[in-house]
Amino acid sequence: MLETHEARTVGQAARMAGISRSAFYKYRDAVRPFYDMKAERIITFQAILKDVSGVLSRVLAVFAASGANILTINQSIPTNGCAAVTISAEISDMSEPIEQFLSEVSGLENVIKFEMLAG
Repeated sequence: MLETHEARTVGQAARMAGISRSAFYKYRDAVRPFYDMKAERIITFQAILKDVSGVLSRVLAVFAASGANILTINQSIPTNGCAAVTISAEISDMSEPIEQFLSEVSGLENVIKFEMLAG
C-alpha cells in the first residue's frame, strides 16, 4: 500500500490492512508480495538410495551442476540396505528442464527411486 501510494504512512497502511503497527514492524522483512514468491520455485524431492558410500554425494553433484540451490537435506537411518532422503531445493536458476533433471538423477547408480514430492 505504501509502494502503490494507497497509504501515505505506515500507520495508515496498517489500519487499512487490519494489523497493528507493531505487527507491521515485526514482520515487514518476512512478508513479500505474491509475485516475488512465485519467482522462487521450491521443490521437495524424495529419493530411496542404496546404502553405498558416495551415492548421496553423486545426487547432490547433479543438483549443483544443474544450478539448483539446496535448502534442506533429511536422510533416514538406512534399513535393509536403503535410506530414504528428502531434499528441498530452490530451482528457479536450473539450467535444464525438471523432467531431464529427474531422469538424470534417477539414472544414477544405486538410486532406487527419485521423485518430486511437493512444489
